[in-house]
Amino acid sequence: MAKTIVVKQIGSPIRRPAKQRQTLIGLGLNKMHKTRELEDTPSVRGMVRKIPHLVEIVEEKN
Repeated sequence: MAKTIVVKQIGSPIRRPAKQRQTLIGLGLNKMHKTRELEDTPSVRGMVRKIPHLVEIVEEKN
């Protein structure tokens, strides 16, 4: 089984650049405090690193 991470949206995309809003949508997040369980890949990690002020990693699973 692949490793997964749980990502939670902690910031609002209002008054943010379009690139940051699109990154949130790419992660499957669109509302405050919503969580998603995503596969732990370099592309997902890179997306999270681009918007650390809008999302946080809640937990990492094996």
